[in-house]
Amino acid sequence: MRARSDFLVLGSGIAGLSFALRAAESGPVVVVTKKGSAESATNYAQGGIAAVTSPEDSFEDHVRDTLVAGAGLCHEDVVRFVIERGPAAVRRLVDLGVRFDRAERPGGYDLGREGGHSQRRVLHAADFTGKEIEQVLLERVERHPSIRVLPNWLGVDLVTTERLGLPGPPRIAGAYVLDAESGEVSTFEAPVVLLATGGCGKVYLYTSNPEIASGDGIAMAYRAGATISNMEFIQFHPTCLYHPDARSFLISEAVRGEGAVLRRADGVAFMREHDERADLAPRDVVARAIDFELKRSGDDCVYLDCTAMDPGFIRGRFPNISATCASFGIDMAKQPVPVVPAAHYSCGGVRTDKAGETSIANLFAAGEVTCTGLHGANRLASNSLLEGVVFAEAAAERAAQRFAEGIEPSPAIPDWDPAGAADPTEAVLVNANWDEIRRLMWNYVGIVRTDKRLARATRRIEMLQREIGTYYWDFKLTPDLVELRNLATVAELIVRSASARRESRGLHYTPDHAEMTAEAVDTDLVRDAPPGG
Repeated sequence: MRARSDFLVLGSGIAGLSFALRAAESGPVVVVTKKGSAESATNYAQGGIAAVTSPEDSFEDHVRDTLVAGAGLCHEDVVRFVIERGPAAVRRLVDLGVRFDRAERPGGYDLGREGGHSQRRVLHAADFTGKEIEQVLLERVERHPSIRVLPNWLGVDLVTTERLGLPGPPRIAGAYVLDAESGEVSTFEAPVVLLATGGCGKVYLYTSNPEIASGDGIAMAYRAGATISNMEFIQFHPTCLYHPDARSFLISEAVRGEGAVLRRADGVAFMREHDERADLAPRDVVARAIDFELKRSGDDCVYLDCTAMDPGFIRGRFPNISATCASFGIDMAKQPVPVVPAAHYSCGGVRTDKAGETSIANLFAAGEVTCTGLHGANRLASNSLLEGVVFAEAAAERAAQRFAEGIEPSPAIPDWDPAGAADPTEAVLVNANWDEIRRLMWNYVGIVRTDKRLARATRRIEMLQREIGTYYWDFKLTPDLVELRNLATVAELIVRSASARRESRGLHYTPDHAEMTAEAVDTDLVRDAPPGG
């Protein structure tokens, strides 16, 4: 199969769908998405979207909170760019049909407060905000005559003019995309491509992310030659439900924002011992505190105590969380909830400018796949959905401008050449390598890193890369193999970035370099091998 369109979007979360709706005003759009079209990190976002909508709040307060959480590494111009566009972004979502909870208060919304926020500013739809946004955007996209959605397809590699051997600065030409059902690799040509593939939480053994979060966009962009920044900053959500059947179900930070308290197994509240903000400290502080308490005590988990809260309020404010806990025999109103940290969000990714454009011309990116400069060394809670929609719209605006000025058409891309690849015969190797990567990343490159652990991870990743590379080119592609290759690439990028940062800052903590240096510097990585490898 071959396809041509003006815009190719990889991913169907808030960033991909928002971009598609705006870009469709300028030309036809193809949206390629793994698994079901609604399966995205957006769909699992519980807390909400942070924006200044109350007269009691201000842009300056939101900016300051973001900068403090980011530990000196945020780009202040980007922070202001996003936050000042927040109210308009919320209004556009509401105009599209998103129903945020209302209240009789200034501004009209029921605003939540989460760790690191000095004000109540988190708009939400109960505790399934992401699902509400995803459903509204997806309905709009699927009805749009200029947008075609292809579920169960996943990107294999980006194609640039450099890869095609054409002169001049590299620009995007399209992508090779795998049909997960047929196993066919098709060629998609487009002069503008948006990466909205989400994060890479599945590189860790324990994560709150959906199964699809294997870092595909980051890995593809790196192989294509785009700059990748700050991959060492992996945010571990402090409170995921600890239960053998729960698959790391996330307990929203908003629960602590409404008064829940973290306690050790002996019932003692411990967060005040680690930070004066106690249970409302930013996520990196809370995650490290829990990690410290578990290593000191040898316990399997700590407990999130909501029992002082009104039972009716818990059920009304957190219907999804309370129902899920109840399904595992836990009544939030009567007993503390067992929780542990889990990999949650990547603050690093594909470097973009304020219009969402990468270092490759006409290749845009938005959402968790990016490193825009907003989050710095630690993302402030509920800034992620805001970033996704703001940068998606900014990218669509610049792309439309390119078409208005006369964009160069996409050059012809050769068909995918399987080069005599055989049918897969050893799926067990794929599964074993996947499991080994996730375990070594959890053990060696987790909440606390050391030079020795990072060195061990480097050696193991190098060996696994060689094994996976040989297997990749010898056998026909499957979704699992494509994801494994990307997972190994992302693991390498995280380890290299962590090894390069000789300090502790934000989400990156190492007792070997426990102090924060005076100068805050981004960690940038660029492919040093020819494209197509």
